[in-house]
Amino acid sequence: MNDLLSLLGITAWKPYIGALLLPPVPLIVLMLVGTRVAFARRGLGWLLVILGALLLWLCSTMGFARVLSDQILRPPPALSSERIEAWRAAVKAREPVAIVVLGGGSRPLSPEYGVSNLNDRSLERLALAAARNDDKVGLVAFSGGVGWALGNTVTTPEAQIAARIAQQEFGRPLKWTEDRSHDTRENAIYTTELLKAQGIRRVLVVTHQRHMPRALKMFHEAAAGSGIGFEAAPVDVLNTPLNLPRNWMPTTNGAATVREIGHELLGSLGGA
Repeated sequence: MNDLLSLLGITAWKPYIGALLLPPVPLIVLMLVGTRVAFARRGLGWLLVILGALLLWLCSTMGFARVLSDQILRPPPALSSERIEAWRAAVKAREPVAIVVLGGGSRPLSPEYGVSNLNDRSLERLALAAARNDDKVGLVAFSGGVGWALGNTVTTPEAQIAARIAQQEFGRPLKWTEDRSHDTRENAIYTTELLKAQGIRRVLVVTHQRHMPRALKMFHEAAAGSGIGFEAAPVDVLNTPLNLPRNWMPTTNGAATVREIGHELLGSLGGA
């Protein structure tokens, strides 16, 4: 699908196509169809309306998000303390390893600061990488240009914004920046080129947990035959208890997380 959009020259349409395919739009359409069908077939029409309403409720809960994530995405768990210590030892030994942070979006301008800024998702990923890079050896790479959703409204690539924040706010300067990519597929392609040129052999990939399966797949494909190994360091790991009634109540966080999971499924199917 991604190749088809590129061939047609409408890659920039991806955010709009995704918005139409993700909740709540399909569920609203289902309820409207049910309303129309009810004029001719009352029972079937009401069934569609009730089904749409039920799915709309479920798609706004953290409980349903946890079920979808565990059963469909099957993302990796949080990095264990043993693996963290192993990576720290590798860094201290000056092994050819690196931490790669994938961009999650930026803001053209944060008025309170007077400059462009990373969004919450990118900041969360960068903060984890800064915490893991506690020896200040400069082995962190950030991958992110200007996303398709931002179009021509942004001129500063995300990686350049991240480099400023890493230095000024975290005191952890980035070693490399990749600022040409528009999506996860390009993150993997351009970053792998950079890693190969630097002789890196092992990479710790930092991104949100739901994004990790697709990200790792793209990196493995981009690095096929290069001998570079990748390990997951997910951010925002879901541990929502399914037995608590409150996690089956609609919330904005639940709706956002379900949309995020849907976005990952579409991205995987589309090869983006």
